Amino acid sequence: MRVGQVHLNRESGAGSRRLRAISGDGCQLPLLPSEPSVPKPLPVLDSRLRGTRFVAHSARTVLNSPAQTGMDFWSLNPYVGCEFGCTYCYARFAHRYAVERAHDQGRLTDEEFADYRGTEGWEAFENRIFVKDHLLETLEKDLRKFCRVALPPAKTEPDTIVIGTATDPYQPAERIFKITRSVLERLAQCEGLSVGIITKSPLVARDADVLVKLSARNDLEVYVSLITTDDYIIHALEARSPVPRARLRGLKHLTDAGVRAGLIVAPVLPGITDDVPHLEALFGAAREAGARFIHASPLRMYPGIRDRFLPVLAEHFPELSERYRVAYARAASAPREYAEALNRRVQRLQQAYGFEVNNGMRDRYRSRSRIAQLDLKVPEVSRA
Repeated sequence: MRVGQVHLNRESGAGSRRLRAISGDGCQLPLLPSEPSVPKPLPVLDSRLRGTRFVAHSARTVLNSPAQTGMDFWSLNPYVGCEFGCTYCYARFAHRYAVERAHDQGRLTDEEFADYRGTEGWEAFENRIFVKDHLLETLEKDLRKFCRVALPPAKTEPDTIVIGTATDPYQPAERIFKITRSVLERLAQCEGLSVGIITKSPLVARDADVLVKLSARNDLEVYVSLITTDDYIIHALEARSPVPRARLRGLKHLTDAGVRAGLIVAPVLPGITDDVPHLEALFGAAREAGARFIHASPLRMYPGIRDRFLPVLAEHFPELSERYRVAYARAASAPREYAEALNRRVQRLQQAYGFEVNNGMRDRYRSRSRIAQLDLKVPEVSRA
């Protein structure tokens, strides 16, 4: 065996340049950064005197597939969190998830995390609201994915995109940021889409012109959310949301413009809004506003919602508090017998008031496509 010397020339040749890049000219590479990176506070875009704060939030995707959400449709939410802050709203989970994910990704400081999350994870839903910036650029990418996945050649009907599943797209911030309107303007360039919009706000009537354009080549339904015409109940359970009269005026404005719009009565509250007089007042008001449909379903009370909703229920409807605790003790859904009885009552009223009879929320996104050609067209955005 021969033993010889090997001389390594660090100053010449491509190999030596690669070696210098790896070795740092003989210096040991640091295992960790010398100083940990500290997240910058999220930019505050607007604020309210009562303490609500709107902050910019970058999202990698804005069009969420059924595989991501577990729902039967694609969803899009321009905001995370909602200033209306309805006490029974299930979407507090989505806000908590967004806050925790932003913190895990290093985009929220520990102090911001505590402020934006709240002690139990649901308190900041209505006063720390994320505004998705650069949304249109992200939507362009997501639409290309939607075209590949949601409408392959073998499909005869397009998947539905629902705007407003986890936050109201027309909450007061929309007056300033106009993100929802920009999304609708982009979707109006497409053909063969199936789109649903859910909102409590009469601000949706502002966009009647865009909704008419969107519905000309796509299947569109607007769902105005209203659980009762009783102002007291609205004030008790939806303190920051628009009054019923305003929502019904917005609905009428849409239907007068030719937009297919109606009411979504969700949730129907057992012992509070499920009696015949309450429902008849709601159905009658919907008919006067030109509603094309009504969908209804009973309250679903997830664990995180119980902590927010039950104390409010005990304050305003104390006689029902224990009954709710027992009825929803084992499941988030209303007891099956109750849900079936409510569905029969709603169907009788639908028939009596001239609305199409349906099976509640299960039928709300059933395709009614009037589009003869279902080949989805998503044109490129003009760069001019």
